[in-house]
Amino acid sequence: MLGVIGLALLGVPRVIAHDLEVVGPAANALLVWAPLTVWVVVALWRRVPNPLLTLLAVGVAYGVLLGVTHQVLWAWAFDTPPALGGNLQGVLPPAVEALVVRGFSLVSSLAVGTLVGTGCGVVAWLVSRAVPGYPRTAA
Repeated sequence: MLGVIGLALLGVPRVIAHDLEVVGPAANALLVWAPLTVWVVVALWRRVPNPLLTLLAVGVAYGVLLGVTHQVLWAWAFDTPPALGGNLQGVLPPAVEALVVRGFSLVSSLAVGTLVGTGCGVVAWLVSRAVPGYPRTAA
């Protein structure tokens, strides 16, 4: 569990840098891809029996950290807080509208983290199939 959380924490600097807009495109790309590469490399190096499941867990933990970090940095990330638009604009009381928008942000973060972990897990699983002597889980 400690390893899963440690790997997930590698993605937090990118979230902070993105929300506070403190890095340019090249540094942002490095902050995006370096942690994901480390996830896959560590899963393969440690020869985890099921890299897909392991990195899915890392992705879920990353999604939680992503969501929490976005919530903490919300006031600094937006000059004007996001609001509902279209038919919902101005319909809800401001506090409820803020709760809805922040709730969707949290759910979106969890979904993104889960999908990123799944993608990394699929890559690691495919590579593990090509490595001779890699431990296999029962099908």
